[in-house]
Amino acid sequence: MSINGVLLIHKEKAFTSFDVVAVVRKCLMQKKAGHTGTLDPNATGILPVLLGSATKAQDIIPCQDKRYLADFRLGIATDTLDIWGEVIEEKPAKCTAEDIEKALEAFCGEIEQLPPMYSAVSIGGKRLYQYAREGKEVERRPRAVTVYTLTLIGFDEATQSGKLEIACSKGTYVRSLIDDIARSLGTVGVMTDLVREEACGYSLNDAITLDQLKAITENGEIDESAPYWRSVESLFDVYPALTVSDKQANRFKNGNPLDVARTEAKNSAEAQKIYRVKDREGNFLSLGIVQDDMIKLYKHF
Repeated sequence: MSINGVLLIHKEKAFTSFDVVAVVRKCLMQKKAGHTGTLDPNATGILPVLLGSATKAQDIIPCQDKRYLADFRLGIATDTLDIWGEVIEEKPAKCTAEDIEKALEAFCGEIEQLPPMYSAVSIGGKRLYQYAREGKEVERRPRAVTVYTLTLIGFDEATQSGKLEIACSKGTYVRSLIDDIARSLGTVGVMTDLVREEACGYSLNDAITLDQLKAITENGEIDESAPYWRSVESLFDVYPALTVSDKQANRFKNGNPLDVARTEAKNSAEAQKIYRVKDREGNFLSLGIVQDDMIKLYKHF
């Protein structure tokens, strides 16, 4: 039986994101499974896993912002930009917390980042980390990302080590951010730990580990009312809900558009606006989009 929804997993170290999806697929005996954003093997934190019809949302999730806690150390640089790589440079660092806080100001808002060589970005049909493992460096183009907040949580001047809290857009590389900040301070630096606290509107506080999932599925089925399980609709909470009549619900489920003027959206609808279309019982039907004064099917789940 197909299960449709979002399972919030607390990914632990040594697991790739693909590993997590494979374990979830096996535990729940599901063929269709995916995730909303890769976490490096040495990173931990929330990994929302999409199951069943939720996999159709993978490319259209409206909120893909993330929040991280990242530890860093100044004075060394590695080929992977984190503590697990090979040291390629050492440079004296005598920064203060005030120095770092001042430097952070330049990295808030929309910035450009160069994807690290050890990343899953694809160039020429090949992942960058594959080139890196072959000892090759290829030309990369900077990408625009947004850092919403960047806060220094603590800093030890003796060890030149600290912790950052970062809220950012999809595609932001925290390793690169730390490297860039360190170089702006006249030194080098690496990420020493990374925890993803939030992803796509979901919190790590609600997630379960793979061991917990195994225990749950060995003793029965997942509890769809538990915090670790979310509906497909929850992926689209940023869109307004639109409740339609029974007749309209039947029309819409059959792929027929609805006249905006005959719905509750008649005074608020705008071209290209997207709605979570629901029936009178509150059941999520699908996403609808306003086009030519009609609400047309945008995506069915």
